[in-house]
Amino acid sequence: MKTKAITLENDVVKLTPLSLENFEYLCPIAEQPKLVQYSPSAIETPVDLENYVKIALKQQEAETSIPFIIYDKRISSYAGSTRFMNINWKNKILEIGATWIGREFHGSGLNTQMKALMLQYAFTELQMEKVEFRIDERNTASRKAVEKLGCVLEGVLRKNVYLLDGFKRNTCCYGLLKEEWIDGNLKNSTLKNKI
Repeated sequence: MKTKAITLENDVVKLTPLSLENFEYLCPIAEQPKLVQYSPSAIETPVDLENYVKIALKQQEAETSIPFIIYDKRISSYAGSTRFMNINWKNKILEIGATWIGREFHGSGLNTQMKALMLQYAFTELQMEKVEFRIDERNTASRKAVEKLGCVLEGVLRKNVYLLDGFKRNTCCYGLLKEEWIDGNLKNSTLKNKI
């Protein structure tokens, strides 16, 4: 199976397979108000969160997703969830998305560490040639975060996703090519200045 359960970790963060056995660790985080205000996914109640995990696991069985639970090793605490998704094995492209972490982890560097691990794995182990991110146009914090990684804004899909509150968002499509990411570093640091 191409989407086998994997663990990614460094000194800061550990990403382990998200499952029906461990998702309850995320309930206190998922119930934070408007934590996923830019996402179309409901996670606030335990029932919603369990359904969210079941969908992710079905996608994993279909070999289009690899979902993770995020653990902050610095403070020994579960922090949220993320996944490789919309994996296109033929064209060697995937998205990193469905990412959410508790507000207490925002600005802590956790997200950057996690994304670096995932990008490295996507390019070296999964042999992807491109990684994409799709972000609500209004979510400036997430947009800045992927821009810091060297991702390039490739376009905006206008009014293409309904959110839970009925708002139909514009989605910014960012991409990073394998040749722009060499051993965890940007090949061309001027990319950051082009955005």
